[in-house]
Amino acid sequence: MTISASATRMRLDRFVSQELGLSRAQAKRLLSQGRAHVDGEVVRDPAHGVTPQQAISVDDAMLEWPRHHYLMLHKPLGVVCSTSDPTHTPVHQLVDRPWAERLHAAGRLDADSSGLVLLTSDGAWSHALTSPRRHCDKHYRVRLSQPLDTALVERFAAGIVLNDSPVPTLPATLIVLDSHNARIVLREGRYHQVRRMFAACGNHVDALHRERIGPLPLDSALAPGQWRELSPAEVELATHG
Repeated sequence: MTISASATRMRLDRFVSQELGLSRAQAKRLLSQGRAHVDGEVVRDPAHGVTPQQAISVDDAMLEWPRHHYLMLHKPLGVVCSTSDPTHTPVHQLVDRPWAERLHAAGRLDADSSGLVLLTSDGAWSHALTSPRRHCDKHYRVRLSQPLDTALVERFAAGIVLNDSPVPTLPATLIVLDSHNARIVLREGRYHQVRRMFAACGNHVDALHRERIGPLPLDSALAPGQWRELSPAEVELATHG
């Protein structure tokens, strides 16, 4: 996986703190003790800029330049994809790695929804995946409070007008499973779109679970709260598949 152009220089204290899982204060203390070497030379200045081409070590152990990470996670209920919600656990806290704070969600789910979330530190990759121009398919399973009207299949295919826009949603595929359960495939990502589409049709979503984003299904081996890294082939497939 390649390093983006924006990641070609970093402060030494930030680099050390991220790679060793230290606070910035701990990293600065380590540097002041002369324990870090850049290209064989002791460097104590925390603001010293380092690049991927340099050899960086701490206590004679070589450190790797931070690479981008690409994860799929099974989001449980009660967890949010935002870091600004003080009342819920942010999804990146489920990833027990020093670099987890660099992750963001490529396509969010709210606290009352579960299922597949893709996390990455690569902004270009997430933008390519979620760009409205791409119309990436997102698959959901829903449970509804009222019996399903089969006429909704045609209504969803024609587009639903939501209360904040006169422009109808893009055609969506609705598959009725039984009287209260269905699958839906969206090709856009408006705010709380699935819930609002059903609300516009006089029904309420009791449960919402995302099963797939584009060509990537949620790994059935992942229990709620668990995650794994995407393979290089999956990373490529997500934006070019």
